[in-house]
Amino acid sequence: MVYTYAYPRPALTVDALVVTGKGNQRKVLLIRRGRDPFAGMWALPGGFVDMEETLEAACRRELKEETGLDLPRMEQFRVFDAPGRDPRHRTISVVFHASVAQELPVTGGDDASLAAWYSVTELPPLAFDHSDILSQFLGKS
Repeated sequence: MVYTYAYPRPALTVDALVVTGKGNQRKVLLIRRGRDPFAGMWALPGGFVDMEETLEAACRRELKEETGLDLPRMEQFRVFDAPGRDPRHRTISVVFHASVAQELPVTGGDDASLAAWYSVTELPPLAFDHSDILSQFLGKS
């Protein structure tokens, strides 16, 4: 059954923060966005949650669709909910993270034109609020 609501409500998204290495050797997995908003900019893999999936399943699905990386498990980091974080509409993102022992092969797919590992000390400009997300994560880990 589809419901119609008389009031606006936010969209729910997930973002995947996958890292490898330690200290100055640490790298993070990013995708180059193939679509607006921010087409051509780098971002964390992620996207919208489907109606019939859990948040972690949505994050793992988006990660696989956009990078080819299939992880068995991810852990929730935190929620990012600042109004204006997505120029399309009000979006709330639940960010999940995972560490891998080494750089794994990745390839851009779905709405990601590329996927690549970047040193956390030499990051490109990031879309949305992904610089803030990454800074907060690195400050806690």
